[in-house]
Amino acid sequence: MRTAGVKEEIRWREIKKESRKSWNMERKGLTESDSSVMISDMKTSQIARKVEQLKRQLVQLGPMHPGSLSEQYNVCGKAGCRCKDPKDPQKHGPYYQLSFTWRGKSRTRFVRAERLADVRQKVTNYKRFRKLTDEWVDLVVELEQLEREQVQ
Repeated sequence: MRTAGVKEEIRWREIKKESRKSWNMERKGLTESDSSVMISDMKTSQIARKVEQLKRQLVQLGPMHPGSLSEQYNVCGKAGCRCKDPKDPQKHGPYYQLSFTWRGKSRTRFVRAERLADVRQKVTNYKRFRKLTDEWVDLVVELEQLEREQVQ
């Protein structure tokens, strides 16, 4: 019941917003077509600025590597080892593992503790790269849609 009231309030706000926009357009002597061209031109320039910003961010990323890091602990096969202690077993580790898929093939590599910070940074850079390129593609698709609407 409560969500219905919230949806109703949101709908009323949208109606008010549209009527204000329509009144402002009439006051300025603009048609609906003029207004949509102005809005799409404004959006087009905003999208172009955002794409340029994304390009600058991509250039600054640095070395990268796909995948994810995990921490592993192992139990060995020796009978008297601390990892086999019945009261307080202590596994061997931590060992760090980088898992990734590249060109359709899954791979796993062990990472030495002294290289861990470097590999973490590379994985972080790769995730940032993917996020930025996905955002860039979204913007280009939106830009193409705006251009298609302007032609019609």
